[in-house]
Amino acid sequence: MAEAFSQSMIEVNGCRTSVRRGGVGRTLLYLHGASGAPGIAPFMSDLARDFDVVVPEHPGFGDSDEPAWLDNIHDMAFFYLDFLERLDLSDVILVGTSIGGWLALEIAVRSTARIAAISVVGPSGLYVPGLSRGDIFLWSPEERVRKLFVDQSIADRMLAQVLTPDQNEAMIKNQYTVAKLAWEPRLFDPHLYKWLHRIDVPTQILWGESDKVIPVGYAAEFARLIPQARVDIIAACGHLPPVEQPAEFCRLLRAFVAG
Repeated sequence: MAEAFSQSMIEVNGCRTSVRRGGVGRTLLYLHGASGAPGIAPFMSDLARDFDVVVPEHPGFGDSDEPAWLDNIHDMAFFYLDFLERLDLSDVILVGTSIGGWLALEIAVRSTARIAAISVVGPSGLYVPGLSRGDIFLWSPEERVRKLFVDQSIADRMLAQVLTPDQNEAMIKNQYTVAKLAWEPRLFDPHLYKWLHRIDVPTQILWGESDKVIPVGYAAEFARLIPQARVDIIAACGHLPPVEQPAEFCRLLRAFVAG
């Protein structure tokens, strides 16, 4: 249940970081995507039955500080290496969605000393010629939501929500940080592909078959570049499998960790 999660502020390198944590078992560090992590989603509660789930809000997102040192995705990756050390986390299952998946890979090419395995869900981070990607910066707010899902009833519910002033302010803050990380070049690091071979832990590449942000064809390129990678594709699913197909996402993640 969401009530089992606690929330605290943890300072890392002068950056006060909002962290939610709940569950028992091996540590699972979840790195959110562009929309942030304003609350505990059902898939997080599900995973907390088997894992100690740690869900930080990245620097520049939500209730976390906007540190002066944050300029790019590399800064964020080094921050999370310090975060792992600050909380003394080891043997970690590192899970990231979208930009969070890209971030997980940037962390892992630098060090896997505290990481046991990685699962990335529809990650950005690469550019593959000939595979057309969506542009979240050009889509209207409604397009951005609708293009995330195959099941448009989920989009309908999200679009019907009326944001409070605080929620609206957090959304603008998140969008500003996403632009800082991924505006130019669009949603990828031109150097990342050269170093993915350094990832020396089992890696799951998990994708929604009908992803309109980063097409499913990118999964094969990530798998080609990462030595211990496996690919799992979820049918009838868009860019956010943990939200659109939470039961199947959790099943595949558990199977990967068990394997």
